[in-house]
Amino acid sequence: MTHHRRITGRLVIATHNPGKLAEMRELLAPHGVTAVSAAELDLGEPEETGDSFRANARIKAVAAAKSAQLPAFADDSGLAVDALNGAPGIFSARWAGPNKDFAAAMARIERLLQERGALRPAQRRAQFVSALCVAWPDDHVEEVEARAEGTLVWPPRGTEGFGYDPMFMPDRHTRTFGEMTSIEKHGLPPLGFGLSHRARAFVKLAEICL
Repeated sequence: MTHHRRITGRLVIATHNPGKLAEMRELLAPHGVTAVSAAELDLGEPEETGDSFRANARIKAVAAAKSAQLPAFADDSGLAVDALNGAPGIFSARWAGPNKDFAAAMARIERLLQERGALRPAQRRAQFVSALCVAWPDDHVEEVEARAEGTLVWPPRGTEGFGYDPMFMPDRHTRTFGEMTSIEKHGLPPLGFGLSHRARAFVKLAEICL
């Protein structure tokens, strides 16, 4: 039988991405966990050499836990487009380049979809995937993964959210993640829909660790 470990006290959020940090803080707030970011602790960013979201989340969480000597929480997430054989996948952030130009990254995806003749919604299926890992300084880890299914729209819509949100319309909705408030997108019921990949993964993690 697996023994899960509970998160208590202070927790490092192993990200330098302000959008992810804000989402994770909102998710953790109701659980009384004090979250401090890797950037606030001046922790470096490890090289993400894993071949999956789960592997990269683990690399980030373990590195932060060792450096800070505190439990550390990391997410690795991205957009996987069916017509592009799962790309950009674990390279989602890298497609935006060093300047984090997601408008250019979205245009690249659209160009590739057009080249493949993926014009109808059924040909433009995609998933946002989120792997979450909590690591402790003694090498104990807890890991979960979840996804949000949807369709890619063009042109992008909305200025909420971050990354590829403005071109991703989740199933059974008529607005993109870019048009939804943060509460609608990743807030948990009754306040929000709990729609995002990160919110869904967080629910799984909360069941075993919070």
